[in-house]
Amino acid sequence: MAGKRIAVLVGALAVVVCIAVLGWFAGSRIESPADAAARTAPPEPSPILVPIEERVLSTEIITRGTARFGLPQPVSIAPSSLKPGPGLIATLPRRNMQFTEGDVLLTASGRPVFLLQGNIPAYRDLVPGITGDDVMQLEQALQRLGFDPGAIDGHYDERTDNAVAAWYQDSGWEPFEPTQKQLAALRLIERDWEDARKNALAAAAALESAEIDVKAARAAAEASNRAAAAALSARRAERKALASASKAHRTLSVEAAKAQAEAAIEAAQADVAAKIAERANIVIDPRQPKTARDAADAKLGLARARLRQARLEGELAIRNAERQSQSGPEGIQAADAAIASAQAAVRSAAIDGERAIRAALDAKKIAEFEANLAAERSERLQQRFARARARMGIQVPVDEIVFLHAPPVRIEELMMAVGDPAAGTVMTVTDNVVSIDGSLSLETAPLVKAGMKVIIDEQTLGVKAEGSIKQVADVPGTRGVDGFHIYFEVAVGPTQVKLEGYSLRLTIPIESTDGEVIVVPVSALSLAPDGQSRIQIGEPGNLRYVEVKPGMSADGYVEVHPLDAELEPGQLVVVGFENPDSGLLP
Repeated sequence: MAGKRIAVLVGALAVVVCIAVLGWFAGSRIESPADAAARTAPPEPSPILVPIEERVLSTEIITRGTARFGLPQPVSIAPSSLKPGPGLIATLPRRNMQFTEGDVLLTASGRPVFLLQGNIPAYRDLVPGITGDDVMQLEQALQRLGFDPGAIDGHYDERTDNAVAAWYQDSGWEPFEPTQKQLAALRLIERDWEDARKNALAAAAALESAEIDVKAARAAAEASNRAAAAALSARRAERKALASASKAHRTLSVEAAKAQAEAAIEAAQADVAAKIAERANIVIDPRQPKTARDAADAKLGLARARLRQARLEGELAIRNAERQSQSGPEGIQAADAAIASAQAAVRSAAIDGERAIRAALDAKKIAEFEANLAAERSERLQQRFARARARMGIQVPVDEIVFLHAPPVRIEELMMAVGDPAAGTVMTVTDNVVSIDGSLSLETAPLVKAGMKVIIDEQTLGVKAEGSIKQVADVPGTRGVDGFHIYFEVAVGPTQVKLEGYSLRLTIPIESTDGEVIVVPVSALSLAPDGQSRIQIGEPGNLRYVEVKPGMSADGYVEVHPLDAELEPGQLVVVGFENPDSGLLP
């Protein structure tokens, strides 16, 4: 029994020992949460430091474009009125040939077609005496080519004429002189002017004659009025004498009436003869106008009427005197009738005089009008002759010049062949400036303006060049781009590499700082609890915050301005932290 109890006790002890060993083993393999947390806690992170830099920041747009020469522009030749028709093309340039201002693009029927710089196309012949902006273009071109045209005033004067002649001769061509048609037209104008001068002189002579006739008419009217008044006085005196005169005296009155009538008739006949002679002088003078002849006819008719009047009045005066010579009351009555007749003669003389003066004045007005008309026509023809003669100098036919905006140019395409008429569009040219066609998205296009700098590069071609924005389209979808992009053109600066036809990378700086500024990586910027921007400066054994005001950002950097400290290039700034075990940022 005792041995059995001992065996049970030993077994129980063994079990206890096993349980203790197992407990110790399990205890050595089990960790508490606190121990596990303490064992897995990361080490103290270390800051990632980069130096502060000083550089120029700029934002940019990167796109691509295809290089080409300038857009083709047509070269057209207008017909010249100085020539009977367009000439036939004799020589033409080859494609890609280069031409500068003053060169001959082609020849037609032995005449040159010069290239000149100008914005106004050639549209008329340039001849002496004309004015205009196209003449000023010619003067400016002559001055650039070394030929002095005088004042650059748009007036084709003698100095311009001489410069054009020197330009043609220096280029090996004969200047274009006046044509036979122009010379014949000048001679015709000169002949018309000579005829007009003769007519003006004749009209002036007719005016002088009319002025003399007015004076003569006034003098004749005054004389007639005096004669009629004298006759009336004589009749009144005769009546008074008749009342008391004897028969002998009455007989003498009859004789006096006859003598007076004869004298009046002879004076009227002399006046008629003078008017006949005056009319004859006017008729045989071819310079006298028709109005002068009509006036002479009128004066002759008036003189003949006065002759008839003198005869009738003389006969009446004689009969009155004969009646008055009778004694008694019948003589007195005849004298009263003679007085009444003399009074009527006074009134008639006044009326006739006024009529003659009025006719002479009317003739003078007509002569004056015709004299002024003839003088004005003569002056107009003289001025026309002077202008036509002034245009007889050296001329530039419109079909011998081509104005293009910006020489030098290169030949792009020929539209005509040798032997074709030199009229209309004969070729197209481009300028020598290489341009690049590109497109911009609708979002970036408003940022790009004409004149902005463009960096051109393409590694495969070894190209590194600069250019500038030449134009930006106003609306999308133009010049071959789709409706979601806007066309733009770049003018390329000088380069030794042939670019036309190649696709190139274009970098367009949009915004840039004014010189170098203090910059840090964007990741170095953080916000303080109060919302102020700040960066963390790393110093040996210490990190400190510096409040800053951010500026422009580009290419992952931002411009910073410290508010209460100083920053220098090379100082270290914290951009993050890393775990040395994992090599990862926390």
